[in-house]
Amino acid sequence: MIFNVMQAAPRRVLALVCATAVGLLVFGLYLQHVVGLEPCPMCIVQRYALVAVALVAGLTAFSRARAGQVAGSALGLLAAGFGAFTAARQSWLQWYPPEVSSCGRDFYGMIETFPLRRAIPMIFRGSGDCTAIDWTFLGGSIANWSFLWFVFFALVFLLVLAGALRRRTPAR
Repeated sequence: MIFNVMQAAPRRVLALVCATAVGLLVFGLYLQHVVGLEPCPMCIVQRYALVAVALVAGLTAFSRARAGQVAGSALGLLAAGFGAFTAARQSWLQWYPPEVSSCGRDFYGMIETFPLRRAIPMIFRGSGDCTAIDWTFLGGSIANWSFLWFVFFALVFLLVLAGALRRRTPAR
């Protein structure tokens, strides 16, 4: 049944993936700016992967051409796979933290210590501890949930790719 939905309306499914990824990004910004959680460098990398998933899914949703669907799904699969890998690595670090953690520097320490042209890129790398579990939902950390979402997105892109490779007519 799921494969039939992917074949019948891949553009709608990709638009839904884009909207979901944007929603997850907004939730991450909420956790950072409202709740006060500091993202770690691996969290920032996962955000970039999520932005890539949203952009690729959104752009691919506009494509009626089979080649556009194939290329977009393949790129989305790569972005989701990279995000899943990063989230899995962070989950591993949370479950088995190293004795010495060196994920990032303190925000104010960066501003005081480095010139602005070096401090700004460091800010986008994050300053939280990658091994810290500051928030959980149903027993899973942010990294755990991020991994599950990236795996879901990868499966969707894989199904859309398989459908596009089997289809001969333009997508609806």
